[in-house]
Amino acid sequence: MKKSLIGWVAVAVLVGVGAGYAYVRGKPAGPADGVAPATATSAASGAGGPPVSVTTVTVQKRDVPVVLEATGTVSALNSVDIRPQVAAVINKVHLREGQFVSAGQLLFTLDARNDEVNVAKARAQLAKDQAALADAERQMARSRDLFAQNFISQSAVDTTQTLVDSQRAVVASSRAAIDAAQVGLSYSRIKAPSAGRAGAINVFAGSYVQPSATPLVTITQLDPIAVAFSLPQRNLGAALATLRSGGGKVLAVLPEGAGTIAGRLQFVDNVVEASSGSVRVKAEFANKEERLWPGAFVAVRLAVQTLKDASVIPQAAIIQSPRGKVVYVVDASARVAARPVEVVHASGEDAAVTGVRPGERVVLEGRQNLRPGSPVIDRPAGESAAGRARGASPAAPGPSPAP
Repeated sequence: MKKSLIGWVAVAVLVGVGAGYAYVRGKPAGPADGVAPATATSAASGAGGPPVSVTTVTVQKRDVPVVLEATGTVSALNSVDIRPQVAAVINKVHLREGQFVSAGQLLFTLDARNDEVNVAKARAQLAKDQAALADAERQMARSRDLFAQNFISQSAVDTTQTLVDSQRAVVASSRAAIDAAQVGLSYSRIKAPSAGRAGAINVFAGSYVQPSATPLVTITQLDPIAVAFSLPQRNLGAALATLRSGGGKVLAVLPEGAGTIAGRLQFVDNVVEASSGSVRVKAEFANKEERLWPGAFVAVRLAVQTLKDASVIPQAAIIQSPRGKVVYVVDASARVAARPVEVVHASGEDAAVTGVRPGERVVLEGRQNLRPGSPVIDRPAGESAAGRARGASPAAPGPSPAP
């Protein structure tokens, strides 16, 4: 009896559990169950979806200059530190700070009294030696007359000739001594070795100066002037080819929108710096208006070649996909296709590419909602964000583009 009752109870429990499970499985999900109600969405991407509003641009055909960009330092072609060659006292300063001087212009005068005395002494010695030479020559003339009359021997004539030759050598030595004294005297007049602008003057009249001391002044050439910069090793061949062809056009971009100055490539260094993998180059610029100043930094653009009839698109239209760079091209049926492209040269906002043809339309804006085969509607390129929002279809964003 008890066993039969226990069995019926077990059966009843199993039936209740099964009914509850069936009820839960069959009940629709609602807020009480912690599940949000499902809503229907439409995909914006895909060939079967509604058209996607995009902005397109036309592939342009034009010549593109290949320009290498770098940061350069302005440097003088010629800068000379003026130093005295002898220790002396400054008698007079003949220039002003910041003055432009010409080659050979007198800059400083030193105390030259000692050198002037040495020149006078050397000249007096020359006069003495010349008098001795004249006497020896007269003796030589008398000796020849006596030898002709057989009053003296040939050896006596030879002795007199030796005296004349020796005295001539003494006169030549005295003349050289005068030249040496005049060289020393010339050190007292310091002249500009080249034209340029004078810097700060570090001495005054009465200053005692020495060759090893601070330079008296620095003369710096400003016109023409150079800009030195570095190029990566991969651009060495292009730089050398440009230099051999007469030097390509180089633009120095002045800071703060002050304009540009055109120059030419003049020098490519003979070694690649191992630490940086770059090579030093130099360009020369006319600088009559003094817009370039030694030590200043400027942006440099070197044109090394020109790509003829290149296909040009905005860089913003290029998508970096897992398979490489692609663009979306719009066909005649207003659908897009992913087209792989290769960037030949990029500068500023544009890029010269291969893989598209001039005249084709590529998508510039709205790419995030596209897939290959998606229908599109082209909107004006200058349309505002609010206008795009009003004119766009209520399509949900699609996945990332996959060519």
